[in-house]
Amino acid sequence: MIQKSDFGKTQDGQAVEMYTLKNSKGATAKVITYGAILTELLVPDRSGKLGDVVLGFDNLKDYETSSPFFGATVGRVGNRIAKGEFELDGKTYHLFVNNGPNSLHGGKVGFDKKIWKAEPMETKDGPSVRFSYTSPDGEEGYPGTLKSEVTYTLANDNSLHLDYKATTDKDTILNLTNHSYFNLSAMQPPTILDEVLTLNADNYTPTDSTLIPTGEIKSVKGTPFDFTTPHAIGERIDQIPDVGGYDLNFVINGGGQGQMVKAAHVEDPKTGRVMECWTTQPGVQLYTSIHLDGTLKGVGGHTYQKAAAFCLETQHYPDSIHHPNFPSAVLKPGETYSQSTVYKFSVK
Repeated sequence: MIQKSDFGKTQDGQAVEMYTLKNSKGATAKVITYGAILTELLVPDRSGKLGDVVLGFDNLKDYETSSPFFGATVGRVGNRIAKGEFELDGKTYHLFVNNGPNSLHGGKVGFDKKIWKAEPMETKDGPSVRFSYTSPDGEEGYPGTLKSEVTYTLANDNSLHLDYKATTDKDTILNLTNHSYFNLSAMQPPTILDEVLTLNADNYTPTDSTLIPTGEIKSVKGTPFDFTTPHAIGERIDQIPDVGGYDLNFVINGGGQGQMVKAAHVEDPKTGRVMECWTTQPGVQLYTSIHLDGTLKGVGGHTYQKAAAFCLETQHYPDSIHHPNFPSAVLKPGETYSQSTVYKFSVK
């Protein structure tokens, strides 16, 4: 059910472990202690054939030098913070700017580049690994010593559960997410343009030219962002010329209220694979791998081109600290950050 193996050493000599989780139906997830990264996820198609539905590498060096956050646990703050700074309790904090004029996904050395401590567990639902990491006060410019953990469970119903918890000793901001890139055809074909997406989101958060939210919450009606009814991902993608695809936060209907809500439903017509995304988070970022260009080669020798995958990053809205009308991403001492997301797989 759970196998531990070596996944090499980082450039500075730290050992990295891989944990292979296999459920009672044969589905398999592989996770590593570097970045608490999901490297492979094998689930069946309608004929029962297993296929890897996430993008990733088979070696540590590529994760260290080339990865666009494949499968990573992203933090402290996933997504963008405008101009790499924010004010909290009257003090201004400065972050590393790594995405145009903004800070993205935790800065220069975010949680995706840290070695996490792993604790494998057998649960009644299926095999599980809990990863933990303590981020010291001031790391990447963020205040407070933050103790965080993410638990991966590959349940016997072919769902992958991600449960997050964190505490802090100072007021801070936090927005943990998983950045898996999904291709439900297992790269056959090598893009997701024909995969059919439905989002439980009547609204989205419009952005400026640097992908920072304007603060508005607008209806998707009449836009290429309307996935309230099923649409192939590639059907209207050419209607977003400035960005070159989807890279946008959607407001989940009923999300962020502490209950699991269905955020998305994706079907691959060729293989019959279906993925549902359920979460307690208020938002989800749809990203259609705009920046892949065929230069990266991953597990199985696959070459990853533009639109090779989609991401559904469950989250608080981007740049929440600058928008009081958005759900707060502030975490205070005495509080426990607790969020859950489930990617559930089936066939049709």
